[in-house]
Amino acid sequence: MQTARSILMWMVVSLCGIVLITLPVNLQTQLIASTAVVTFMAVIKVLKAQGTWRLIALAFGTSIVLRYVYWRTTNTLPPINQPENFIPGLLLYLAETYNVAMLMLSLFIVATPLPPRVGCASKVQQYPSVDVFVPSYNEDTKLLANTLASAKAMDYPADKLKVWLLDDGGTLQKRNSTKLLEAQTAMARHDELKQLCEDLDVEYLTRDRNEHAKAGNLNNGLKHSKGDLIAVFDADHAPARDFLLETVGYFEDDPKLFLVQTPHFFINPDPLERNLRTFDNMPSENEMFYGIIQRGLDKWNAAFFCGSAAVLSRAALESQNGFSGISITEDCETALALHGSGWNSIYVDKPLIAGLQPATFASFIGQRSRWAQGMMQILRFRFPLLKRGLSLPQRLCYMSSTLFWLFPFPRTIFLFAPLFYLFFDLEIFTASGGEFLAYTLAYMLVNLMMQNYLYGSFRWPWISELYEYVQTVHLLPAVVSVMLNPRKPTFKVTAKDESISTSRLSEISRPFFVIFAVQIIAVAVTIYRIYAEPYKADVTLVVGGWNMINLILSGCALGVVSERGERSSSRRVRVNRRSEFGVNGKWYSASIEDVSVHGARLNVFNKELDPVIAGTEGVLRFQPYSGAEMETLPVIVRNVQRTGEITTIGCQYVPKGALDHRLIADLVFANSDQWTQFQVARRRNPGIIRGTIWFLGLSLYQTSRGLLYLFRSMRSEGEAEQQGAKAGN
Repeated sequence: MQTARSILMWMVVSLCGIVLITLPVNLQTQLIASTAVVTFMAVIKVLKAQGTWRLIALAFGTSIVLRYVYWRTTNTLPPINQPENFIPGLLLYLAETYNVAMLMLSLFIVATPLPPRVGCASKVQQYPSVDVFVPSYNEDTKLLANTLASAKAMDYPADKLKVWLLDDGGTLQKRNSTKLLEAQTAMARHDELKQLCEDLDVEYLTRDRNEHAKAGNLNNGLKHSKGDLIAVFDADHAPARDFLLETVGYFEDDPKLFLVQTPHFFINPDPLERNLRTFDNMPSENEMFYGIIQRGLDKWNAAFFCGSAAVLSRAALESQNGFSGISITEDCETALALHGSGWNSIYVDKPLIAGLQPATFASFIGQRSRWAQGMMQILRFRFPLLKRGLSLPQRLCYMSSTLFWLFPFPRTIFLFAPLFYLFFDLEIFTASGGEFLAYTLAYMLVNLMMQNYLYGSFRWPWISELYEYVQTVHLLPAVVSVMLNPRKPTFKVTAKDESISTSRLSEISRPFFVIFAVQIIAVAVTIYRIYAEPYKADVTLVVGGWNMINLILSGCALGVVSERGERSSSRRVRVNRRSEFGVNGKWYSASIEDVSVHGARLNVFNKELDPVIAGTEGVLRFQPYSGAEMETLPVIVRNVQRTGEITTIGCQYVPKGALDHRLIADLVFANSDQWTQFQVARRRNPGIIRGTIWFLGLSLYQTSRGLLYLFRSMRSEGEAEQQGAKAGN
């Protein structure tokens, strides 16, 4: 009876919604209705009303969006007998339809996400045995040493924990390669990592052949291990001490649980954050996914495996013959298979690992190309909407996650659509200036407000558009190629721990300057057409304004591809730990102010400190989180600065054994609370108006910086050519 009543209620509500959406009204009435809805949503936001009021505001916004779609479908498409207008007009309509569909899926997933789960560290009654897998391919030994040392130092019974380095860079296939240099490199790596693992008391495992990329490597680890649970960390993802205590307890509560996923937190900025200098004061791009979307997916039992920072059930994995490997995104594919088999997942919204992001724009694009191609493979081979065993919400969640990576297509169409009218006078969107105000502008404002409602302090206005634009230029060919040949893409490891010593333009920056130049020309054409065709001024202004929005994004992108040089080779993390500094046979009280994977900065509190010069060997002594006694770490002084009674000393670690790597890991990675504090400090919502003004200022500055880098690059190339010509003479 209750079910029938609910169905009847939804039918009535839906019918009323359809009537409102399709109700014929004049332009003035539509403009008044749109203004009223925008004002109402703004008031709700200003009052910070939550709960039911938030849902009501989203419902009103949805009605404006759907009314726009109805108007767009019935009134704006060019006549079909004008193919030069109809074909690009239809493409633009399909691009907008895709955006609306993704907005509706986002509403379903994150309108009311689960609140962050309470940690379960205090609830662990039994300690299941855990195998920790660290898959590796070509990463630096010191990077691996820090991750392995952090994993080994996790707070967990030693007899229940076994750490494995799964080395795919030293396989028998590589060591026996007919290419002598490749074989020697693999042999040297094999021997070096075996010794490292022996020193750190972790297991070293490789295999005969590099088959099925990361999925094959993980499955080889499954064959040789016996733990009840499997924890997976990428080579550059070092766990905090409480990682296992915060995650394994959930498996006690649900025998059908296959996954506990935690966020990927990064201690270094991605190329956009580094080049735009937003890392310290704006939430990172991945925080929208890990801070909101994964919690929304978790509500529908659809939080999926993200390849690292997760714990999985061995029983669940073995029920599906291990990790899936048809696509190059084995993580999401594995989760899809297990969800389809009736297993459950949980997302714990607490950063418990610290990793590294690609430092160069080219590496960033390479990483995103792999994600996009892998998701397209899942869409092609697994098609979540028809996947047997999934609930309807799970189907929608997985469709949202895979369809998202089609964004290069609509983003490309939005980029070039105004140029069709300005350069070729094609009318691909038949509407007057007044209709644009009543329908399109209202839709755009409501869309921005809904995004702000959904993601708030996790994503500032226009940042998503910037990220999508800078990826689109290079992701579009990658997505097209996987559609044409879905089995072609191969797994490529993202470069880790890169650094840029000098400022330069990215090697893949040229298309962005070409697009920017075309849009500048389009601005001149807009001005000319307003003067030459005043009877079309309203439409020309609208299209010219659209091109200006694209120009602002394109200008900001010039700053993104202008790579800033870095003096420091690694990111520093602020800490506050008491310590002692030993030099020249004497000890002084000190405080560790910040640390990185390469060194630390100390404040020594002693006006009688003997003069210390760069290059002097010293010792840093502190109490690690994992022990009760003070331990020592050898360092070399790199710089010294005196301020009154405080001497600030920059040190570089000089690890001489496995214990030293454990101490470095303890300094940098052991305390998970510091990652939470850093994230929370960046999370604030500037609002649409202030956020838009901020983005305009950012774009103007980055446009000028990008053009300056271009001129410098052209001058350097010219000087190089002149020197080459002189040398030839």
